Amino acid sequence: AILLTAILANLFLAGSTDLIMLFVALETLSICCVLLSGFVKKDVKSQEASLKYLLSTAATTATLLYALSFLYGLSGSTNFDIIRDALAADAGGAPTFFQILLLTLVLSAVGFKLSTVPFHMWTPDVYQGAPTPATAFMAAGVKIAAVGGLLRLCYVALGGLRWDWRPVMWAVAIATMLIGAIVALTQTDIKRMLAYSAIANAGFMLIGVIATNAAGLSGTMFYLLAYGFSTLGAFAIVSLVRDPAGEATKLSQWAGLGKTSPLVAGAMAIMLLAFAGIPLTSGFTSKFAVFEAGIQGGATPVVIVGVFASAIAAFFYVRVIVLMFFTDRAEDAPSVVVPSSLTAVAIGVAVAVTVILGVLPQSVLDLADKASTFIR
Repeated sequence: AILLTAILANLFLAGSTDLIMLFVALETLSICCVLLSGFVKKDVKSQEASLKYLLSTAATTATLLYALSFLYGLSGSTNFDIIRDALAADAGGAPTFFQILLLTLVLSAVGFKLSTVPFHMWTPDVYQGAPTPATAFMAAGVKIAAVGGLLRLCYVALGGLRWDWRPVMWAVAIATMLIGAIVALTQTDIKRMLAYSAIANAGFMLIGVIATNAAGLSGTMFYLLAYGFSTLGAFAIVSLVRDPAGEATKLSQWAGLGKTSPLVAGAMAIMLLAFAGIPLTSGFTSKFAVFEAGIQGGATPVVIVGVFASAIAAFFYVRVIVLMFFTDRAEDAPSVVVPSSLTAVAIGVAVAVTVILGVLPQSVLDLADKASTFIR
């Protein structure tokens, strides 16, 4: 019931056309994530993750509600189209103090859900402590919904102020990509590594947002589809590697996994290559799409930083692959449990989508381009 409610909240958040719908969907989603994070009552880490998420989302709720009150005060309406027209009418001169304040508050609140710098500190702790299925949902589902809500806000409600929020988004995207990629290099836990990977990917997604063109919309939606399947597949595989104490998430425990469980390690390698943006995977196509849109939208410096961050990220992804296939396995190494039918199907679909979107992406890109008309 909790997961179903969260999925419905995701749909309403991404399809919001009204501030009230946006706020209710976001808060419903936050409550569901708090409950999912602490679902394992006997696990101290799970309870800690739930508490951290609760405290963080409480501050975010107050920030967002304050920002939405400014939007209503400036426009006299909660409808995105009316807000856009009202803000565009006042966009001729320098931005007012209230406009700057509401932009800061809105981007801060949405940045928490996206795990963008400097609102990312909760992400590695919550991802590591929460049950892996809950972590997968937060990493994929919540991020997709948050980006959908951000696109609605930036392209529709705040479309008249795009020249005011774009410079801020440039800085946020650059910091998010670099910090996410660099800090991931030092991680020794695979769930924390994937958490910083999610942070870096949030920065790549922002390139499509700040492009403010049709290519940016379609590229971002394609990126969300590719990233969502790869992330679900990666965390499904993480849940299979276990020792007597539970899930084995230390990277050292994954040494030699490819020699004893080549199918599982091979599937994980495909996900990691996609995260790294290696050609013939969905990650390469999605990064290329948002980078091209960023250049078309005049965000070339951000794209250059994105390419540099991708090179850094490729190092720690390949490091895990080398660890799995070219390192000897310890005698007390964890084992790979037999997946349930649903888990096996999820991993199989994730691998198939990751490869297909890398080899034959054009039909999905065309579909994303047509879908972008519903946001503009």
